[in-house]
Amino acid sequence: MESWQETRMENQDLYQERQKGKQPSEAGTDRTDPLQKDSPLNHRVEQPAAPGEGRNGPEKGEKLGQGDTPSQDTAAPTPQLQTGLSRADPPVQEVTPKGQDPGSSLNHPVPEGDGNTPRGEEMPRVVQRGAKEEREPPEEGRSEESLMGELSELVQQVVKRSSWWERHGIDDCIIALHFFVLPAGFLCLRSDNVLPFLLGIFLLGMVHHTATVKGSHLASHNALTESKTWGKVWAIFFIEICSAFTAEQAYYNHVKMHHGYTNVISLGDSSTWKIPFLNRYIYMFIAPIAVPILTPLVALGLLKDVELKTALRTLCCMCLGLYSHYWLLVNVSGFQSVWSALICMLITRSFLAHPYIHVNIFQHIGLPMFSVDKKPKRIHLMSLAVLNLPRNALLDWTFGHSIISCHVEHHLFPNLSDNMCLKIKPIVSQYLKKKKLPYNEDSYMSRLRLFLQNYEELMVNAPPITELVGIQ
Repeated sequence: MESWQETRMENQDLYQERQKGKQPSEAGTDRTDPLQKDSPLNHRVEQPAAPGEGRNGPEKGEKLGQGDTPSQDTAAPTPQLQTGLSRADPPVQEVTPKGQDPGSSLNHPVPEGDGNTPRGEEMPRVVQRGAKEEREPPEEGRSEESLMGELSELVQQVVKRSSWWERHGIDDCIIALHFFVLPAGFLCLRSDNVLPFLLGIFLLGMVHHTATVKGSHLASHNALTESKTWGKVWAIFFIEICSAFTAEQAYYNHVKMHHGYTNVISLGDSSTWKIPFLNRYIYMFIAPIAVPILTPLVALGLLKDVELKTALRTLCCMCLGLYSHYWLLVNVSGFQSVWSALICMLITRSFLAHPYIHVNIFQHIGLPMFSVDKKPKRIHLMSLAVLNLPRNALLDWTFGHSIISCHVEHHLFPNLSDNMCLKIKPIVSQYLKKKKLPYNEDSYMSRLRLFLQNYEELMVNAPPITELVGIQ
């Protein structure tokens, strides 16, 4: 642990020197980010230049990569999903008018999450587009907002060239195909033979998790369709009917808090996934079976925080989804008793609950944590506090690329569909590597070993504030 703490201090000094525009000291030249290779919390985390993602069709005046992130001062839920793209201006060189304080024009406040450099109105500025390379400002002096704006411009170009099929059609068809195999799954459960019966369990488990994870996730970000009205309809269907949860609370907890304050202590720090009183093996391998039972119970507890009409709608949708599943098992699959049908419901609904719990903790917990008032700007926050897992045919198909192999891209541009996240992945990974920013990737088994070995530190004790707190 002493070597780990020394590494954290060296990284803090390195980060401070870079923020001041200095060259890194010799001792820290081969350290590129605060996720040290010696840290037990970041075992085998690499930053290769891997591929990337995309998003919904741009609408005029919208801002890309900003839609789901609230300002630092307002974390209250909003009535509808925010989406958007905006075109970032190309890099410009600012020339201070004669007689004006050279630092004054750079000190205007920058809105959180906005990828564009603010245009100060109080002080006149002469803007000259850099025609020569030597006139461009040094890389160390460029603001984080301009980096996010430049990356947003690159991603926006990909989105504009993409068809509706690429932006939404592919993921919509994947979800639809799963529902088409539902009848086969219920009919397989009628068989007395083991293999057809197990095939039915597999098919129903795949359909359930595709709807409740991939469908609910995309619907909460309004990434299934470009219509906000239909987006709301699909959110209610996938989140309330299929998942037995309330759409408003899912949107607030995931989109507003987790995405707006990723790894910010007490806000978006993934603490809802921690159950400190459980043993590591019980939490990692036994507790996930209870997810189908706990989900509606938690939803019922959250109904007191929503309007009465919303609570009544949620109750009706939850009952409709659960009873429909039970009715089909009894009347189509031929289950003779209530308990046999309920046990089958539990098995199919917890079929992929283990990887679902695992990926939700693997991709954030153990990475740098920040305080709410001193967190880095958007591009640094997402590059430091988010991790990608490798491509996996089963999990990519059911959970979606944005949850598994393109999670970094998803956090930077949360309104993009899974297919677009995969499409922009090369752009995002190469850009972050070029700008000396982390691009975190690790294998599923590596993270599993890490969490089993450091369960007390990661999942029981309070997470330590990262060394970057207070350094902007």
